[in-house]
Amino acid sequence: MQSLISVDEATHAVHAQARIRATETVALTDAVGRVLADDIIAERAHPPFDRVTTDGIATRWLPVMPALLRVVGAQTPGHHGQALHEASACIEVASGALLPEGCDCVIPIEHLVRNAQGYTLAPSASPSRGQCIHRQGADCPADALVLEAGTRIGAPQMAVLAANGQANVKVVRQPSVAIVTTGEALLDVSAPLQPGRIRRSSDLAMMAALHAAGITTTTLQPLPEDPDVLGSSLSRLLQTHDVLVLSGGVSLGQRDYLPTTLESVGVVRVFQGVAQSPGQPMWFGMGAAGQRVFALPGNPVSALVCMARFVRPALLSAMGLPIVACEQVRLAAALPAHVQAQFVPVRLRREPGGEVLAQPLPPRSTSDVTTLAATDGFVEVPAGLACPVGQPLPLYRW
Repeated sequence: MQSLISVDEATHAVHAQARIRATETVALTDAVGRVLADDIIAERAHPPFDRVTTDGIATRWLPVMPALLRVVGAQTPGHHGQALHEASACIEVASGALLPEGCDCVIPIEHLVRNAQGYTLAPSASPSRGQCIHRQGADCPADALVLEAGTRIGAPQMAVLAANGQANVKVVRQPSVAIVTTGEALLDVSAPLQPGRIRRSSDLAMMAALHAAGITTTTLQPLPEDPDVLGSSLSRLLQTHDVLVLSGGVSLGQRDYLPTTLESVGVVRVFQGVAQSPGQPMWFGMGAAGQRVFALPGNPVSALVCMARFVRPALLSAMGLPIVACEQVRLAAALPAHVQAQFVPVRLRREPGGEVLAQPLPPRSTSDVTTLAATDGFVEVPAGLACPVGQPLPLYRW
């Protein structure tokens, strides 16, 4: 194995690769969580007309308002055509309606008294010109940039897209990801238990981590620890996928064939081995057609840490999403210094004063998923740093 590189060097290496340029057009209802490929321009001004913002009456403002405002019509949302021609009259309106022509003031219903002749102002009323009117273009003018390419589509973005007539949306194509596990000791989740064997869990956990981030184009591919079968299978997967995430067979044991097998099928190693715990044997390389290949340790804790710290952020960045700084949390217990960077699982708890603290909850081993399930993520402790209670550290959520 070549010399170990630092966590920062590994981070830079996995983020330094080319962005995904392929796009596809999907129906708006299928665009949740996807990344916009194009800027979105306002279809028209928003709001597109002078809009009433409360139930009440629309009238013409005067320095001294008439004692009685006679009703000459009504206008509700979705309708138009009402016009006011008399200063001492009014038009009944509902919130969301187009402001009737000739009106420049809307008086809320709670500031009015209704009688048989019309409306009089309540003592609490103090009308002013332009009140309770959402002016045309107040939110944004026509042709304004409302969403930038590279924006992830969530609930507010869906509202913007729908409001601007985007029934179909061009988005960045999700990378196709093959999640490969190797190991003769691994059983399928539905297989009968056998002596000396355990159920396969790393691949399903990593798939869940990607799906939670909106990357759902994944396939699971268990493979035997046979160099010939591995070589032919990996060669085929490289032809049909943008990303390979492999778990197991990446250390220095006699049956850890993956690094040499990957290089034999044309994957160029970028690095092998990171000064971190867990996950030190992590391997990263690039295929001939730009495929990203991550080979992670087989133990589920190590695999999930590497997925959350390196793989998932690199794929999201490749899709054009900005690299977001990690949230900082303070430790609820001290942690000792280590020669290598440490990724320590933590459970978050809220103190009576409102501050959120991170309680270290290290697993008993790198296969201890039971303890891991009780945590919210992990903090990264830099190499050589002894952390007292209250030390702020970056948090990576699962």
